[in-house]
Amino acid sequence: MARILRAAAAVTALSTVLSACGGGSGGDGAGRGGSVEGGVVSDTSGPVATPTTTATTATTTATPAETIAWGPCTDIKRPGGETPAKPDPAQQCGKIKVPLDYAKPDGESIEIAVIRVKATNPGKRIGSLVFNFGGPGASGVDTMAQAAKAFTTLNGRYDLVSFDPRGVGRSSGVQCGDSAVIERFTAMDTLPANETERARSRETTKEFVTACQRTSGRLLPYIGTVNAAADMDRLRAALGERRLNYFGISYGTQLGAVYATRFPKNVGRFVLDAPLDPSVTLAARTMVQTKGFQHAYDAFLKDCAKQPRECEIGGDATIADKNVMKLMDELNDKPLKVGKRLLTQGLAGTGIAAALYSRMTWPLLDQALGQAMKGDGRILLALADSYSGRQPDGSYTTLMSSFPAISCADTAERPTPAQLTALEDETLKVSPLFGGAGMGLICSMWPTPGNDEARRINATGSAPILVVGGTGDPATPYEWAPKLTAELRTGVLVTYKGEGHGAYLSGNACIKKIIDAYLIDGKVPDRGIVCTGS
Repeated sequence: MARILRAAAAVTALSTVLSACGGGSGGDGAGRGGSVEGGVVSDTSGPVATPTTTATTATTTATPAETIAWGPCTDIKRPGGETPAKPDPAQQCGKIKVPLDYAKPDGESIEIAVIRVKATNPGKRIGSLVFNFGGPGASGVDTMAQAAKAFTTLNGRYDLVSFDPRGVGRSSGVQCGDSAVIERFTAMDTLPANETERARSRETTKEFVTACQRTSGRLLPYIGTVNAAADMDRLRAALGERRLNYFGISYGTQLGAVYATRFPKNVGRFVLDAPLDPSVTLAARTMVQTKGFQHAYDAFLKDCAKQPRECEIGGDATIADKNVMKLMDELNDKPLKVGKRLLTQGLAGTGIAAALYSRMTWPLLDQALGQAMKGDGRILLALADSYSGRQPDGSYTTLMSSFPAISCADTAERPTPAQLTALEDETLKVSPLFGGAGMGLICSMWPTPGNDEARRINATGSAPILVVGGTGDPATPYEWAPKLTAELRTGVLVTYKGEGHGAYLSGNACIKKIIDAYLIDGKVPDRGIVCTGS
């Protein structure tokens, strides 16, 4: 049986922009300017606080402020890789300097690229609202440039701000070799059918990891969420904000949770949408996500079969599933030629996963699979390319390189071959389509050690943090939402009963009303609120 999905831990820039173009038990809140559920966070300003916990790498000294020299955004990339004809005058870009090594704050520095879209109603401006759209590894600069229109209500009162975290894109982006190395890595079968193919996959992964060390080895020890959180506090200070107002999606929820743990008194109005549970092991994360993607795939099949005459892959869910699995088996034996390239089983699996992130792309997935079954793999390959950051000229963004660099830095786990094999067997019982070893294989070979600091969450002392989890989320399954809420101690959970990755951009009016009221008016929702999808 063919298998897919190496890792799909978080939303990519593609899924965020696709959503943008379309259209949770909590702890008690605490901290200066904050109140318990049902109250109002009326004051997002206050004294600048220093971290209350000691990070392995981040400094505990007061955050220095610097001024950002804003200017035109001249190197924005559209989702297809092209550059706009001229800069958007509503968008401004700049950089801040941060220490490469926070243990040596006066040593070598790197630059963090930043973008802002100024508030459209400056007379009622609240301040800056910083976004991380996910990944880890997605460019916040490029994504904000494309997605800002999806946040029009918030943009009326806030400057919308995002950034490329360290190791991503313009911020000393990690590169794991040249395009040929990344191409081989993304195209490989994700779970080979025999030991010979298994050895070939290990060899391809090893080539990729070795290339990471060769081309970005100097940066790898300083990549990770703990340092990114320290960078974000530097950004807060540079923006002139006493407290950080923040909107994190998917991996952005882990970054936000780590920030709130280390800088609880600097937390303003925080939204964590499509939350991860940072405390889980690599094996547990892989298992939960396997279940999540299988759930989304089953829901896609059933939705498609509701209109059998229009469903290209089969008249009912069972037949459609058999047809998809037949296609994947065929691709495993003989990849489909698409121009000068080949649509492999691995790339087809990536394309399927990409389209499952949003219900809005389910019709496109049906079309892509239906055409592939007829010998045309162009749409499925395009979905895979968008997901992995492949550009029209064959080059890659840093996404595929940054993702493992950050993920493996955030855990001390280095699984053994026996553990990886056992995990593969276990996940395949849950899903013959999505089973695999997840990030464990790459991290087992990673050239630098990681640590577990980013997995320890406790935001005691912060203002209330709004956590929004979706019951049909494939990449960050719902069970993580109440877990993160409890770990934060100051979290307030809102549940979205609907499909897709991320609730705010789903178009659900109930969710949008709650989040907008919290961010704009400081209104903290009551416990136990549930919004039902359309």
